[in-house]
Amino acid sequence: MTLSRRQSIQTLAGTAALANALAARGLKPRRNRAPAIRLVVLDVGGTIIEERGDVPETLRIAFANHGITVSPAEIGKWRGASKREIVRHFVDQQTLPPGTDKERLAADIYQDFSARLNAVYQTVPPIAGAEEAIRKLREGGYLVATTTGFDRQTTTAIFRRLGWEKYFVASVCSDEVVLGRPSPYMIFHAMERARVNSVAEVMAVGDTPLDLQAGSNAGLGAVVGVLSGASRVEQLRPEPHTHILQSVASLPALLDRN
Repeated sequence: MTLSRRQSIQTLAGTAALANALAARGLKPRRNRAPAIRLVVLDVGGTIIEERGDVPETLRIAFANHGITVSPAEIGKWRGASKREIVRHFVDQQTLPPGTDKERLAADIYQDFSARLNAVYQTVPPIAGAEEAIRKLREGGYLVATTTGFDRQTTTAIFRRLGWEKYFVASVCSDEVVLGRPSPYMIFHAMERARVNSVAEVMAVGDTPLDLQAGSNAGLGAVVGVLSGASRVEQLRPEPHTHILQSVASLPALLDRN
């Protein structure tokens, strides 16, 4: 229904009169407020664990070991995606000899990549202030979960080394869903495990455009980009988001304001 200019003015005048009447009685008009955030879903690499360029370089080496040349720039476009999906994508693009089993080739490349990455991540440190921020969120009553383009083996190894498994109500990996980012399925699985019904009560935090796209595709109440990882502010700003922070260290203060 479209209101005429006169009807619109009358509606506004009526709203103002109601507000004045309520004020005279010491009452405040009722406002529709967004639901409070209950669940904070964190990306891993570049968001709570340092991003040093290890993932694209390790992928490049694994491809090269199997006769496939992929540039760092090509891999960079897939930051935040499922690593298995990245491998399948570039294998599918190749013109290979007749009879080549692409599924087997992709599996061999991924196994090479995974073994090298697990060795690298035995020493990769957390983002400065990440553990303190996660601890403050838990102390403040928030549920905290993670989603990641890493597989379960890599993710478990990282969290066990750091002693972080105790913090998370859910941890969802890209090999546990049909499609990784920018699809929202990892976020939905985290909500399911955390028993949170409403997407309006969920905040997603990540360092790549795909992280923000996944949060937007899920219809979340808050989608936060961080500059501690793979992306610069110019790369994150065009994506749907509610906030951009320097790092997760600023998350507790952000939630305290809202």
